[in-house]
Amino acid sequence: MFTGIITDIGTVRSREDRGDTRLIIATAYDVGTIDLGASIACSGACLTVVDKGVDDDSNGPGGWFAIDASAETLARTAPGMWDQGRQLNLERALKIGDELGGHIVTGHVDDIGRIVSVVPVGDSVTVTVAAPAALAPHIAAKGSVTVDGVSLTVNDVVDQPNGEAHFTLNIIPHTQEMTTLNEAAAGRPVNLEIDILARYLARMQARGA
Repeated sequence: MFTGIITDIGTVRSREDRGDTRLIIATAYDVGTIDLGASIACSGACLTVVDKGVDDDSNGPGGWFAIDASAETLARTAPGMWDQGRQLNLERALKIGDELGGHIVTGHVDDIGRIVSVVPVGDSVTVTVAAPAALAPHIAAKGSVTVDGVSLTVNDVVDQPNGEAHFTLNIIPHTQEMTTLNEAAAGRPVNLEIDILARYLARMQARGA
């Protein structure tokens, strides 16, 4: 379980495609405090740490952890996000007693959206994201949504003739600095997770509860 509050920006240091895809992710986390088998959300996808270490280089010691991404994970997350050199929003799993600063996030990507536009507004930027038709009913103004693992509040929603929903987000300078949303650009695919309450409500409605 996560909150959508990003605590590090990692970098995909290497990628090895085999049965699953082994990814080595560089991090500023103290890897000594990360247990093998721990869950870390990587741009919204909950993955399991299978190895870790610290390497010495010219810039000093650098921590890293390894995860294995299955074909299912690769298929359900944004294209290109696992390429070598890409930056990832990282969040360690919520502990009992931690502050719930964002909203309840499961780390299960519901679908892939795309950024429609990025418009500067003062020091902030307004980002418009297209949600696919399957998620459109679950995006609500003033509700919560997770974009690439970041907990955000929806400003407004406009339904489109093709069934998509275009929703806008206000990205303040702090969020730009602390997440990969500083790379937001029109056409970029993003991982979306709807509010868990919306997911259960949809299931109840489908069952006629």
